[in-house]
Amino acid sequence: MCGRYASSRRPEDLAGVFEIEKWEPEEALAPDFNVAPTKEVYAVLDRPVKDAEDPRPVRQLRTLKWGLVPSWSKTPEGGARMINARAETVHEKPSYRRAFSSRRCVIPADGYYEWVTAPGERDLEVEGKKKRPRKQPYFVTPADGSVFAMAGLYEFWRDKTLPDEHPLAWWVTCTVITTEAESSPLAVAPDEGPRSLADIHPRMPLMLTPDRWDAWLDPARTDVEDLRPLLEPPPHGLMRAFPVSTAVSNVRNNGPELLKELEGPEEGTLF
Repeated sequence: MCGRYASSRRPEDLAGVFEIEKWEPEEALAPDFNVAPTKEVYAVLDRPVKDAEDPRPVRQLRTLKWGLVPSWSKTPEGGARMINARAETVHEKPSYRRAFSSRRCVIPADGYYEWVTAPGERDLEVEGKKKRPRKQPYFVTPADGSVFAMAGLYEFWRDKTLPDEHPLAWWVTCTVITTEAESSPLAVAPDEGPRSLADIHPRMPLMLTPDRWDAWLDPARTDVEDLRPLLEPPPHGLMRAFPVSTAVSNVRNNGPELLKELEGPEEGTLF
């Protein structure tokens, strides 16, 4: 899954990486080393500019709320639970299929945090037979230091309790698509602990390599069978993972120190 990530790059830098044509300086976000659900996040999308004479899609850097609210929802309350969509079923689930067809985005990050899930532990937790242990968090990031481009979807939701001119009348929300975690060796693995992403957690965000960005963002591509190949996992061996402080487990903690690599798992944590 993806429940927390880091995003510290400036909009100017993202504009260069993704060939952004339009972004609003007043929407710039501060570096966030502990991005949590319901926060405002950056998303790259191709969409015509409202009220512009040219109807062509324009690549934009937008600020959206993380936690997708389908357009048909009566309330936005379920958004906090819809932070992830599974690649295997995103094309058919009622909450995501319309956005998958025409409202796809890229959510840029430095990398994501994941808390280790040992074999068998997840099932026991679900069944309520095991107390949740103190887990060791890991930071997962491209080994070459490039932007971690997560596949995402976005959606518009109208708050009908507010008048049209109200600034909060429209919500624009997003979700991160996840896929099965890689079981192949990491490009760079910690000295002790997991050797692959699957050793940390069974799911991971779907990373889009640059050769897929244009096709993924193209709103003219709406055929589901044409789009599904874009959900294939990236090539193996692109990622590194390392243990970080359990301070990241508290959403109130935020700063570059959360990305400091530890020599090994903290004492008393799993792994």
